[in-house]
Amino acid sequence: MVTIRLARGGAKKRPYYHIIVTDSRNKRDGRNIERVGFFNPVARGQERPLHMNVERIEEWIAHGAKPSERVNDLLKEFKKSA
Repeated sequence: MVTIRLARGGAKKRPYYHIIVTDSRNKRDGRNIERVGFFNPVARGQERPLHMNVERIEEWIAHGAKPSERVNDLLKEFKKSA
């Protein structure tokens, strides 16, 4: 099953997440099919805290991909702010 979830990156105590499309059996930071956005929870100043390619995410969902709970919440937040 294909899922849309977060993959952690960044430094210690400075998390940065890529929003990825991957097979649910892969590890969190393992192989991915496509990178469709990012989430920076500690963004300051001019940094963008969230960016998503909504068209690609909706296309993947239409093909049967399931977003994780956190990605679903971020997607709603991004649509509301845009």
